[in-house]
Amino acid sequence: MADCSFKLKGWYISLITIALTLLIGQECKLSIIGLFMFSITTVFWGLDSFFLKTETLYRWKYDWVIDARLNGNMENLYDLNPMNRKMWKEADKKNPCIIKYVLSKTLLPFYGIIWLISVAIIIYIVLKY
Repeated sequence: MADCSFKLKGWYISLITIALTLLIGQECKLSIIGLFMFSITTVFWGLDSFFLKTETLYRWKYDWVIDARLNGNMENLYDLNPMNRKMWKEADKKNPCIIKYVLSKTLLPFYGIIWLISVAIIIYIVLKY
């Protein structure tokens, strides 16, 4: 899962760089550039958050599996669903909300800066007209 997140960030940086180079080189309107940056950043931010959330769910599941197998519990041998709360240790204390991952200390600076710049461009265009 961490590899997916890393590759996603690579694709995001490449796509934003190439698109901005082409859009600015073609002298596109500022509104098109702002909307493109906003949409691409929102999509990639959501995908990256999903991958981090899924990785965390599998870690919780793996912790349960280690303890359960050591105690002789052979239930759910082939259950790969990370959302199965029966297979989390201390499930009532854990919250798998995706907003926690969207606002994480690694994703917020990475995607948030570009997202804020694109929102500022869109607001500038709206207020200009």
